[in-house]
Amino acid sequence: MFPVILDSILSVVAALFLVPIAVLTIEVVAAVCGRRIVFATSGTRTPVAILIPAHNEEGGISATLRSIAPQLGEHDRLIVVADNCTDGTRNIAEAEGAEVVSRTSLDERGKGFALDFGLRYLRSNPSDIVIVVDADCLVAPGAIDHLAKVCADYRRPVQAQYLMRSQPNARLRMRIAEFAWVVKNFVRPMGLGRLGLPCQLMGSGMAFPWTSISKMDLADGHIVEDMKMGLDMARLGVPPIFCPEAVVLSAFPTHEEGIRDQRTRWEHGHLGIILSEAPKMFFQGLREMDFPLVALALDLCVPPLALLLMLISVFWLVTAIFLAATGYRAPLLITSSAAVIFGIAVLTAWASHGRRIISFSSLLSASVYPLWKIPMYVQFVFSRQSKWVRSKRDKER
Repeated sequence: MFPVILDSILSVVAALFLVPIAVLTIEVVAAVCGRRIVFATSGTRTPVAILIPAHNEEGGISATLRSIAPQLGEHDRLIVVADNCTDGTRNIAEAEGAEVVSRTSLDERGKGFALDFGLRYLRSNPSDIVIVVDADCLVAPGAIDHLAKVCADYRRPVQAQYLMRSQPNARLRMRIAEFAWVVKNFVRPMGLGRLGLPCQLMGSGMAFPWTSISKMDLADGHIVEDMKMGLDMARLGVPPIFCPEAVVLSAFPTHEEGIRDQRTRWEHGHLGIILSEAPKMFFQGLREMDFPLVALALDLCVPPLALLLMLISVFWLVTAIFLAATGYRAPLLITSSAAVIFGIAVLTAWASHGRRIISFSSLLSASVYPLWKIPMYVQFVFSRQSKWVRSKRDKER
């Protein structure tokens, strides 16, 4: 009797793997085969305020501001929030022609607090559109216009194509991370956009109508404030949309401390949001018959690819042992099917958007990539990071 019960439990758990894998596969296929995203904009652009939260960014903020300045219109504003800075960030930003406001609060650290401070600064003379750019990014030519026009015409938050690049001749681990980033921040939102569905916010290259962002309470230290902001706006009926024509670029850190801090913040925050928000959003969408909200909740449920690969591998081994011990094969068959579909989705994404980043042979060797993340996932279970920690920049070695 016990093997029968265990067979049922393992089969149900194996079937649960099919949910995020099916979502991932649908998004990848839609990105590759779907119709091109076309925005019907009026061609006019209202004044925008570009808001840049910056904490000790003297090493890179000049390049960020110089990538934006040529794209500004006569009535646009470029505002830097020098947040708890102890370096020359303010002086450099002012020399580049930006408006700079300083904020100091050692008890309230994090990007959310800086954004809230910047919005309160804007409140006395708000712009129609607010665009948030991180202080370590380069904004491609034309990106500000694309974001501003789409946001003004659709009156919804708009997310740019925000990509992170590894350094030339980067080691395999960083090239795998870059490919995973492309899947998460380009392929999947592209698929959602081609299906007419909303996307997640990604932290940089985000445009908001003032009427929407002015209602948000951002004064918290949430470690993935961008993702939470996108979900909150979706609940208010203004889910974000993806604008691939607007491109914002950044670079992965190269030293271990920066890599570890960055990955821990992103992945702990993502997993925490999955547990705390995805079920509530899913059932809210069902109650209100709001399919875009349901779709956003399902998209949120797709964990980082490395974690998904690790979980599938471990569970496949468990079900194989169960088959050998009891002869019950359903759990292994379901898990194997999930693994095959997952592999097809990843290979499809690689074939369409990953060839320049990583070779096929290197992709096959990526099965060991999740191993270096095991301590990070163990830490999530026993000592989850809940406070915002800025990643150490390469120039701060």
